[in-house]
Amino acid sequence: MPFVKEKFFIQEESLAFIYIMQEFNYTQGESQRLIARGRLIIDNQSMTKSNKKIQGEVEIVYFKPSSRGLKPIFHTPDFMLFDKPSGVLVHPKKMTTPYSMLDEVRSFGGQNANGCHRIDMETSGLFLSSKNKLAEKNIKMLFQEREIQKSYLAWVDGEFRDELFVDEPILTLPIGYETSKHKVIISPDGKKAQTLFKPLYYDKDLDTTLLACYPHTGRTHQIRVHLFHVKHPIIGDPIYGTDFDISDEYLEDTLTIEKRKIYTGAKRLLLHAQSLRFKYKDNKYILYSKENFRSAKALITDPKDRKFNKRIK
Repeated sequence: MPFVKEKFFIQEESLAFIYIMQEFNYTQGESQRLIARGRLIIDNQSMTKSNKKIQGEVEIVYFKPSSRGLKPIFHTPDFMLFDKPSGVLVHPKKMTTPYSMLDEVRSFGGQNANGCHRIDMETSGLFLSSKNKLAEKNIKMLFQEREIQKSYLAWVDGEFRDELFVDEPILTLPIGYETSKHKVIISPDGKKAQTLFKPLYYDKDLDTTLLACYPHTGRTHQIRVHLFHVKHPIIGDPIYGTDFDISDEYLEDTLTIEKRKIYTGAKRLLLHAQSLRFKYKDNKYILYSKENFRSAKALITDPKDRKFNKRIK
């Protein structure tokens, strides 16, 4: 459990925020946020005033990383690169989240290490993390300014014959929509979104194509919704390419693996972050995943046993 509650005994009276800074090597801002969130407990009551003096026994709830042995595949004094497995969050959603990439990032890089970009839980592949606050700021700025080029691999439904550039705006839907479980849709009211797709290999028996995907913009679910739009949904996608009931079961965590394999073609989303290209401190980096994503073809359900949403056919 990454978030733990532990007891501490403070020998000499100290300002609360200073004690937290010294004990955990936090910045002043991090210390004050921990206290403001009620994670400093005295006599079973949360104490939220950071400038209050404390002494004696206290309890503190804090993030304590617990590694499962995943090491970075490449690292420098400023950043590290992980091959994230499918099914792992990059950051805990709540205090009870049992494991996330933050456990590995902090275990290897220390308290000030942090992830620098988003990657969906079910997407596998490259995850770039910083080792210090300045590097985090600089790398996040590179992502924001689109100075880091990303490529992905995806196994998709059907034969994708030719290279295709999709230039379709994407609109994020408001919370509470009921007609679908899609988080984003193609819409003229949306933001500019462009993706280049290049077919690499077609497997006739499984009726699936391995694609290289090059997003030129960074919209939420961009690759997934663009492929759904051109009628080649990603194998294993439980949101884009299924009907309302299947998506709802997935989001409610009631969709069985066997049912998912029938209605989506695989037990996981077959999307993989394959490469990153960027310049940092006058050095050029071209970094590739070490995972053999082609082997993920073994996860794909035989076409005769699949039941994709007929609306996309």
